[in-house]
Amino acid sequence: MGEYRSNPCQHPVRLVSVLWGSTWYYYLTNVLDPQILSAQHVCELYRRRWRVEDAFLLTKRLLGLAYIWVGDNNGVQIQIFATWIFYAVLNQLCIDIALAQPAVGIALSQPLDRISTEMVFRGLYHFSQAVLRSDASEVVPYLVERQKLFGLVKTRRKRHREIDAYTQQIWALSS
Repeated sequence: MGEYRSNPCQHPVRLVSVLWGSTWYYYLTNVLDPQILSAQHVCELYRRRWRVEDAFLLTKRLLGLAYIWVGDNNGVQIQIFATWIFYAVLNQLCIDIALAQPAVGIALSQPLDRISTEMVFRGLYHFSQAVLRSDASEVVPYLVERQKLFGLVKTRRKRHREIDAYTQQIWALSS
């Protein structure tokens, strides 16, 4: 980390090593105390590092930010800000759907990464139609009640189940 032994790194770091199959993975963190940030959490944070890329992909593909509809600088900024604000609202809606909602009476209790943002977005059209028919007034209860119909919860694929089982096996060995 430093240039030479006589010029060591100014900020101490902790090296976390994990054996995954036959491959060692190494992570650096500036959180030195493993009681504050365990090796498992370091690995999990690193695994989730692509969430920002997922957000960019979603805003470009699903929310249409890949196309700029105006040529004026002010108009471009308005379109970008409006899209990101809508993305934040959509993400909060996914969080509300994922968590148990006592007022709804139905608790999904799913991790956020199991909720399909795209299907929640597409479900908003059906909710708006239900509002026009006076069949619904609140979005979260409407979507949660129809979560199977809309496919809001992603199916756990065999590959994901195998990775989860292997991950639990690795961290059980380290305990």
